[in-house]
Amino acid sequence: MAHLIGSYKLISSENFGEFLKEIGVNLMTRKLAETSKPTVEIKQEGDEWVIKTIAFKNSEIRFALGQEFEEKRLDGNTVKTVVTLEDGKLVQKQFGDREVTIVREVDGDTLKVVCTSGTVVSTRVYKKE
Repeated sequence: MAHLIGSYKLISSENFGEFLKEIGVNLMTRKLAETSKPTVEIKQEGDEWVIKTIAFKNSEIRFALGQEFEEKRLDGNTVKTVVTLEDGKLVQKQFGDREVTIVREVDGDTLKVVCTSGTVVSTRVYKKE
């Protein structure tokens, strides 16, 4: 699990605007998000994990693996979320008006984040800072 920990800067993004549109994010917020080059920090504090996104708006989620919690997304919606560890990947499932799955996988100094909702898939790649 230690291989997941670090700070990563966005280097490429594919289909992110369509993903945001699929989950109901408004046009203004989508445009800001699409042009942003966020940094994602993943850390572990005891049994708790923290994922912090530093972008046009900052967000932070704190969770214990496998335990449901309420998450306020950057689009302002509050959803029920569960994060599990599967094959060395953090798998985040959000349950609201639309189901969202976010898989975070680290390979060397690269963090790959695959966001899925319905039939829309977005892949974002980050490099370790």
